[in-house]
Amino acid sequence: MSLNPPILEMRDITKEFPGVKALSEVSITVRAGEIHAICGENGAGKSTLMKVLSGVYPAGTYTGEIWFQGELVEFKDIRASEHAGIAIIHQELALIPELSITENIFLGNEIAKGGRIDWTEAKRRAVDLLARVGLDENPDTQIKHLGVGKQQLVEIAKALAKNVKLLILDEPTAALNEDDSQHLLDLILGLKGKGIASIMISHKLNEIEQISDSITIIRDGRTIETLDVAAGGVDEDRIIRGMVGRSLESRYPDRTPKIGEVFFEVKDWTIQHPQVPERLVAKGSNLNVRRGEIVGLAGLMGAGRTELAMSLFGRSYGTYLGGTIIKDGQEIVLKDVQAAIDHGLAYVSEDRKVLGLNLLDTIKRSIVAAKLGKISKRGVIDNQQEHGIAEGYRKQLRIKTPSVDAGVSKLSGGNQQKVVLAKWMFTDPDLLILDEPTRGIDVGAKYEIYTIIQQLAAQGKGVILISSELPELLGIADRIYTVFEGQITDDIPASEATPENLMRRMTSAKKKANA
Repeated sequence: MSLNPPILEMRDITKEFPGVKALSEVSITVRAGEIHAICGENGAGKSTLMKVLSGVYPAGTYTGEIWFQGELVEFKDIRASEHAGIAIIHQELALIPELSITENIFLGNEIAKGGRIDWTEAKRRAVDLLARVGLDENPDTQIKHLGVGKQQLVEIAKALAKNVKLLILDEPTAALNEDDSQHLLDLILGLKGKGIASIMISHKLNEIEQISDSITIIRDGRTIETLDVAAGGVDEDRIIRGMVGRSLESRYPDRTPKIGEVFFEVKDWTIQHPQVPERLVAKGSNLNVRRGEIVGLAGLMGAGRTELAMSLFGRSYGTYLGGTIIKDGQEIVLKDVQAAIDHGLAYVSEDRKVLGLNLLDTIKRSIVAAKLGKISKRGVIDNQQEHGIAEGYRKQLRIKTPSVDAGVSKLSGGNQQKVVLAKWMFTDPDLLILDEPTRGIDVGAKYEIYTIIQQLAAQGKGVILISSELPELLGIADRIYTVFEGQITDDIPASEATPENLMRRMTSAKKKANA
């Protein structure tokens, strides 16, 4: 273990919410200049612990002690923790899209002379900070014109502007592609070289293994153990065993598929980009799904998988130029989302917080939202029925909540995803389109969601699964379509698919010689 002195000690932190103890005597020690990972299943208490540390949950709302740089600290808000040198970068970035990079970096931390902002000095410092994080952008660029990867770097530049000593990163690479993820990991390692300590929460165990010095595992609101990576013997299986309390022999449940006849077909589907008319996001796409079959869609970021899926689901994306959908031998026209639902389609969005859920709603209201007619008479909702249905899904999908009357915003990411699945299961669809259904959730919750997907297929439903994780597609799909620049390039049985041949078809539109 590093001989550096501790920069942070959190001792016996306990935090309770009505009806639930989120943290129970959690302790963690982070040494100066180290990268310390925190792992645990969704709902284990990782983000809650970091909110206690950063002052989101102020002193007095929890019990236990926080020692920072050798002093007992009690932060009353985020500003107090930032003033001490702690910066937190949340999974949902807190930048203002309409403001420039410079304005965002110094928001709340303005450089002023004589009561006026010194924009010349602010821009000069912004250029220096952008260079430190390896971002080559004009500081006057509005945030809305940057991709997620670059926005992450602006967030880190903002932290560096406040003379950060401890950087907290909550799922920093969840929405990034491989190149952006690697750049960010290299940057965190670079900051370590300059003496800045980092706490990293991530479900990407390969990344944690790559850059961490220490790993603290939290389970059910309690500290389980802290692993010293340098001492050896720490791999993904070892971390998983600590997280879930058991060894996951297989990351994917066993299944013997019972695949029936083709019931859903898409022919020559062509969709135009909503803002760029000359760009086609789907180019004469053809695909089919059989009953009881899980069909994967593999492609790199920007390949057009989500655009294809959304356009099939009631033309929710782009401009329809042509193509037909055939279900159970009959051509159907899905001009809007309601028509898609009425014809037995369901779509679980990749962005559960924006498109999947209304975060102001309760769990029970969210579950019945897509088909209120099933529990209404003459336009009046049967509240008893609504509660009973929601309670049934809570038990079936093992949604961790004290009550279905609680708000969905209070749930962890994995449990929110289960609510979205319940919402669409309630519509009793024939075809479920699942877009990145396990993004940002832990291995234990992933296993449960894979089990749910397999159970739906076993009922004779068809599933289209979009995933950026090739092992996931190889682990649960029966057949995989590859997509490149809006074009379906191949259709490969899972038994013949490998990461190599999938990647080849995901990076080239050329057909195989025998296709």
